[in-house]
Amino acid sequence: MKLDTKTFRITDPGSFGSRALIVGVLGLAASAAGYFVNHEQFFHSYLTAFVFWVTLGLGALFFTMIHHLVDAEWSVALRRVLESAMVTLPLLVVFFIPIAFGMHDLFEWTHAEVVAVDPLLVGKSPYLNTTFFFARAAGYFVIWFLLTRALYKRSIKQDTSNEKGQKIRMRQISAPGMVLFGFTITYAAFDWLMSLSPHWYSTIFGVYIFVGSLLGSLAFVTLFLLYLRGKGVLGDRITVEHYHDLGKFQFAFVIFWAYIAFSQYLLIWYGNIPEETSWFLARWVGSWKGMSILIIFGHFLFPFFLLVTRAAKRSLKLLAFVGFWMLFIHWIDLYWVILPNMTGHGAEAPGGFSLSWMDLTTMLGIGGVFLWLFWKRFTSQPVVPVNDPKLEASFNFVNG
Repeated sequence: MKLDTKTFRITDPGSFGSRALIVGVLGLAASAAGYFVNHEQFFHSYLTAFVFWVTLGLGALFFTMIHHLVDAEWSVALRRVLESAMVTLPLLVVFFIPIAFGMHDLFEWTHAEVVAVDPLLVGKSPYLNTTFFFARAAGYFVIWFLLTRALYKRSIKQDTSNEKGQKIRMRQISAPGMVLFGFTITYAAFDWLMSLSPHWYSTIFGVYIFVGSLLGSLAFVTLFLLYLRGKGVLGDRITVEHYHDLGKFQFAFVIFWAYIAFSQYLLIWYGNIPEETSWFLARWVGSWKGMSILIIFGHFLFPFFLLVTRAAKRSLKLLAFVGFWMLFIHWIDLYWVILPNMTGHGAEAPGGFSLSWMDLTTMLGIGGVFLWLFWKRFTSQPVVPVNDPKLEASFNFVNG
């Protein structure tokens, strides 16, 4: 991998992208074979992987818009990494197609005979029906496409133009974009995850998924920047000061995640309504109890104590470990949300969960293509916004 330090373009992208694509193709092929082995397991594993990679793109979109709204200085140097991750979102719509074919295996409310004898599902049927479900999903991807395209297009245009208006325009897009983002990620979480248990509902669930998305995205960006540093790219430009701020954001949102997760649990525990408590009870039987405890410690207490000191946030080796850990625990969290809804994995199955090889192949399949798309976009343009008026200040940023 080689970087032209004058134009900030990667002149030799190396084999990262091609290797990612090969892994993706092989993973998807193995996953397709898994469909014929156990189609129910395939669709649940696939949904977990799909949501995992989509949420990384959504977290990057959110952080990009926040960057523009507050006119941040320190994050200018790493903005192109965020942009390259967020523009994968519209292309990931292709991976939504298998979910459309797996509706009956995933969602109880798609079975007319079940809905007919369940008054609660009958009442929710104007919202929970396949036609409206697909229309909403199309709306989410259209909005994400418009937001990412508008922001990325102006960011690239800024590279070849000295117009200050591009910066203002990106902020103007981000203001309503943040509102649209909030609605779309919330309702996507309701549709793709919460409706797996159609009797259960939580008004805070969208925020819960959002925080996990942002933490996953921050971990991904940190690890990718450390990868570039190891290859001698931007190592003298993106300094320990930038990693320190990434560490501070991860620390802050680890605490926020704990607040949201506990608030959701506390209200349901206090209300003690069977339709609500059953969701947590299904995750407190057999080996699911161990996974629930792992999430409590692994998603909050462990990273909290790892990142609590200033020195920890400035240790690149520690941040690399935390990055891998947060991606792992983000997947565990989604698995914990999705898999108990599979036949034989819920409250009626005291044996709890059993990992499948399809959990791995679906992650590698979608993830490989995601990384290929990300790398292709990242290496097609300057790796930093070269004409941003705050770029030099970002390079020289020092924490107070």
